[in-house]
Amino acid sequence: MFQKYDVIVVGAGHAGCEAAMAAGLMGAKTLLITMNMQTFGQMSCNPAMGGIAKGQIVKEIDALGGQSGIVTDETMIQFRMLNKSKGPAMWSPRAQSDKLAFSIKWRALLESNPHLDLYQDMVKGLMVKDNRICGVQTSLGQTIESKTVVLTNGTFLNGIIHVGEQQMSGGRAGEKAASGITEQLISLGFESKRLKTGTPPRIDGRSLDYSAFDIQNGDEEIVPFSYLPTKILQASEQKCCWITYTDKNIHAILEEGFDQSPMYAGRIQGSGPRYCPSIEDKIKRFAERDRHQLFIEPEGHNTIEIYLNGFSTSLPVHIQDKALRQLPGFKNYKMFRPGYAIEYDYFPPVQLKYNLETKAIHNLFFAGQINGTTGYEEAAGQGLMAGINAVQNVRQLEPFILNRNEAYIGVLIDDLITKGTEEPYRMFTSRAEFRTLLRQDNADLRLTKKGHELGLASAERHQKVLLKQEGTKKMCAYVEQLNLSPDEINPFLESKNSAVINKKYKAIQILSRPTITLKEMLVAVPHMAKEFSVYDRDVIEQVEIQIKYATYIEKEMAFAERLQEINDIKIPDNFDYAKINSLGSEAKDKLQKIKPKTLGQAANISGINPTDIQILMVLMGR
Repeated sequence: MFQKYDVIVVGAGHAGCEAAMAAGLMGAKTLLITMNMQTFGQMSCNPAMGGIAKGQIVKEIDALGGQSGIVTDETMIQFRMLNKSKGPAMWSPRAQSDKLAFSIKWRALLESNPHLDLYQDMVKGLMVKDNRICGVQTSLGQTIESKTVVLTNGTFLNGIIHVGEQQMSGGRAGEKAASGITEQLISLGFESKRLKTGTPPRIDGRSLDYSAFDIQNGDEEIVPFSYLPTKILQASEQKCCWITYTDKNIHAILEEGFDQSPMYAGRIQGSGPRYCPSIEDKIKRFAERDRHQLFIEPEGHNTIEIYLNGFSTSLPVHIQDKALRQLPGFKNYKMFRPGYAIEYDYFPPVQLKYNLETKAIHNLFFAGQINGTTGYEEAAGQGLMAGINAVQNVRQLEPFILNRNEAYIGVLIDDLITKGTEEPYRMFTSRAEFRTLLRQDNADLRLTKKGHELGLASAERHQKVLLKQEGTKKMCAYVEQLNLSPDEINPFLESKNSAVINKKYKAIQILSRPTITLKEMLVAVPHMAKEFSVYDRDVIEQVEIQIKYATYIEKEMAFAERLQEINDIKIPDNFDYAKINSLGSEAKDKLQKIKPKTLGQAANISGINPTDIQILMVLMGR
């Protein structure tokens, strides 16, 4: 029934879809196996993509040739650029998505991939011979051979759903859990642990009084996630969101259910997400706060379903209902589905190599929540990298690894491998020491050439980047050389309450002022606008950022280059740390367990100090 595949991807969430699509686009014979072909790229929790640092990851996925940016653009119902009041290193795009359309678009893309087959079944076991993956076995008795396997099981591995004192097996509401894989991997020497996550109630939007809420509109300027031309939502077509707040009375009602809470009663053993806590966690951890903000988010253009962001809970249904009725505008609300928590298996990611291949089983890859992460974007980034590296392994090519100074995806994977995680890992801009370089606006400049060399990013993508690079360089030089007279620039400066000039000034000096933007200068100075007229907003944005933040960018690039010198020093695969008497026992244990490939990777391991790195440098002949 089945041919022998190059790559089998298990699970069709955000990680699985990106992994399978990438492998197929690179020309590998690929099979994507899912338990439900109606839920490709399912938004199990909030109907949104992007956000702080997460938006940067989606842009990086797109720049490499992945699909999440395209799917987000074409199913968007609202767009906002977060942190716009701060510097460009912090700007983070976020989009509300049409939940159903998002999944349908993903399926259409997967079905358009000529090298990708789809199959609905549950994988219950792996075929392993001599510590090498050979294929998978399914619950329907199918044995499917493959050179590589990528596991992207999400929250389905022995998943248990909790609502108050009730428990049920499941990977998410209405879908069964997956069993067999965890037990087999443990028998093969893997370590497994438990994590938990949660989701809020879903509400009938017709039953709410919107006059009681604060409105939250989208941005007038919609910036696409994809660097390719995509169908973009018009600002006037955006759906609005709303904001409301809990109060002390609601907190008291929620506390009535704490003795029935699976988290506080000890029925949930796994750690929950620190940065996306349940509502019961919030009122317990932040007892000094009188209220908590909640976001009322529509789930699509053609549905009345509402996602109550900020009210994640596993309390009993009657407590959820009693508390919700006290929210402003919720007096007559109707519930579609209660909130719940889900507990599931994950495998501490220190058991992986930097290409996301497991150390114990050759050609077996893990991506997504199986590695302890949370969030669609973190999962999709890992899935893309696992799919790429599965193909690299099949073709016996060098692994594709992104460094910390190259991408947020590189930061994510390096953190997972070198530090591990005991709680769901979420990306933030603060985790990246090179965030001035890793901006959302320049992901294509950083990564598309790499994606094109892999055979993933198309020639069209690569050509667009070359034109953007050429245009940015040309127009930066133009602004640096241009002199502006008082007559042509002073009226504009006066309108901006900026100091006027009494002689000719370099345009670059004017643009360097904090309150001046290039877009406004082009309106004020017609001959500048004429020079820029052949270029789109991407080039204009790049020119402004590169001029305004030149000093910061240069400093960070110099720092990255110094660290890259350390990162370029390779550590042999068979290096025996146990024989180095000058290393402490903690350093020996961690280095032996993680087996970093370079000194730079070793330096990022928690517990490894500068002295340890100096010792290793001497031993590497430096």
